[in-house]
Amino acid sequence: MKLSALWTALGALIYGTQQVRPVRRTGNGSGRFSNATLVRLSEYLSAGYKKGVRPVRDWRQTTMVAIDLMVYSILSVDEKNQVLTTYVWYRQQWVDEFLVWNPEDFDDVKQVSIPTTNIWVPDILINEFVDVGKSPDIPYVYVGHNGLVRNYKPIQVVTACSLNIYNFPFDVQNCSLTFQSWLHIINDINITLMRTPEEVKVDKSVFMNQGEWELLHILSKYKSFSIDENDHYAEMKFHVVIRRRPLFYTVNLLLPSIFLMLMDIVGFYLPPDSGERVSFKITLLLGYSVFLIIVSDTLPATAIGTPLIGVYFVVCMALLVISLTETVLIVRLVHKQDLQPPVPDWVKRLVLEKAPLLLCIRDKQKFCPALSRGSDLSHYADHHLNTSRCNHRNCDGGKDSERGLGLLLPARDSTPVMDSILLEISSIRRFLDRRDESRDIAKEWLQVGYVLDVLLFRVYLVAVLAYSITLGTLWSVWQYA
Repeated sequence: MKLSALWTALGALIYGTQQVRPVRRTGNGSGRFSNATLVRLSEYLSAGYKKGVRPVRDWRQTTMVAIDLMVYSILSVDEKNQVLTTYVWYRQQWVDEFLVWNPEDFDDVKQVSIPTTNIWVPDILINEFVDVGKSPDIPYVYVGHNGLVRNYKPIQVVTACSLNIYNFPFDVQNCSLTFQSWLHIINDINITLMRTPEEVKVDKSVFMNQGEWELLHILSKYKSFSIDENDHYAEMKFHVVIRRRPLFYTVNLLLPSIFLMLMDIVGFYLPPDSGERVSFKITLLLGYSVFLIIVSDTLPATAIGTPLIGVYFVVCMALLVISLTETVLIVRLVHKQDLQPPVPDWVKRLVLEKAPLLLCIRDKQKFCPALSRGSDLSHYADHHLNTSRCNHRNCDGGKDSERGLGLLLPARDSTPVMDSILLEISSIRRFLDRRDESRDIAKEWLQVGYVLDVLLFRVYLVAVLAYSITLGTLWSVWQYA
């Protein structure tokens, strides 16, 4: 009797359980179970759920994962280690066929947050990952009543990137972020975009545009590939194109170098026969060397190439050395000209005749002020000697023209004192002639030095201008391309 009553009660309990449907509750109660609808919904979804199984009823059906990417900030670009660190907002969503419910049975609840650890999540990773960033942990996902799972989270991405620094500081970098399932083939998990590629390309709504780098656009490309020609995998590649802002490097690197080169050009206007030009150019060379030591830590360093700005600094240093060498040669040429031999004829023809015409030098005196000063004493002596010669010639009826000095010589019976005076005067005259000859040689060498200085200065100026225009054109094209 007792056994039959027990079976009757058990059957009624099972029958009642099968017939009872979830009761709609408004959730207006109070206490610790005030949100009982969400509790019942969570228990309903987790009952019998297997998070280790791909959530499809038909195993032949592919799980389509839609992803999206928005760049929030460019944290750092390490040119030496070829590493890019970015902060992105990553979104992915898929349909879980085992997380479906009727909103009418649960107070019209159409979406609920569920811990990520309790459901199946696709194993989509970034291939270029080289380090784990300090990303915040988002432990929940949103699940809709139709099974749509939305997993939105920020990620600090530390990825490898092939950085080209040749155009520094006007460089544009293109770094890729490749999302793909690490294990599942394309028949199990496929990848698509949540938005159109054009919307992804032009979206800069969340990017912080205040740092060194500027986001140009994000290109997206879908691709399927095979490793062993049997299994194919799906991947979605995002190309993050960024451009460096060059203002800081222009002010701190290029302008000081340009100013030093301008001062080197101005130094050519110092007289070459003075020692000030050599000391001035040596000071510039030492200053530029200190400048390169200071900026060496600012320039990016890689093992595969050198930026063009580094080549620019080396060429500027070479130009300063060439300028100093030219100055030393010119100073050596115009210094102590009276101890040098006469100027060769071919030098006179090339430098003193053809070079001034080539350089459009009409008045060589203005390039060589020392040539215009000359020897006032020699002109004074020549003037007075000619006057004396003329006076004596007029007085003696031309008899003194046979005498070399043009002076009134004593008679044959003059005293020895007069003979000694005549010898002394002759010696002085020969000394003055030799001095005038040496002075003429010095003037010629000084004139050669000044003409060569003008020629080398113009050649140097043309080289500097051509080099500057070439670099300026290249950097302008790179900056505004």
